[in-house]
Amino acid sequence: MLNVGDKVVYPMHGAGVIEGIEECEVMGKSKNYYILMMPFGGMKVMIPMDNVENIGLREVITASDVEKVVEVFKNEPEQTTGSWNRRFNANLLKIKSGSIYDVAEVVRNLILQDRSKKISTGERRLLDTAKQILVSELVFACDKDASTVEAWVYDLLDKNTPGD
Repeated sequence: MLNVGDKVVYPMHGAGVIEGIEECEVMGKSKNYYILMMPFGGMKVMIPMDNVENIGLREVITASDVEKVVEVFKNEPEQTTGSWNRRFNANLLKIKSGSIYDVAEVVRNLILQDRSKKISTGERRLLDTAKQILVSELVFACDKDASTVEAWVYDLLDKNTPGD
């Protein structure tokens, strides 16, 4: 059971804080909703409490789990084959999974791919989304601001040179 004040991740949107629990009537039925404040963009999201498992809402990773994210950035990028839209769909599925490790893989793969061979506009938008989701969670997990976390991610990737 999640509580007010908990830091959670909403797949495809990023991390936020549960600000409250409200009862709302929708189509004649009364339901309880978590009110989630998303720091990036200042968006408020209402999530039905009885649908949390299906949505994939989960708590932010712990500080000790951050090391596993670092390992993802140190690993070799996946060599994807096929057209850009096949890569796009595979990356989109990883982001939708809600796993920070999958999102970190997408960020790593797309940034490193963009350095060697420019990525498509669609993949660039996907990278921006994945980066926002990743950074939003790491901000809470590391207790740092967004620009510091993003610089740290790029620093880790600068050290990831395939073949080293």
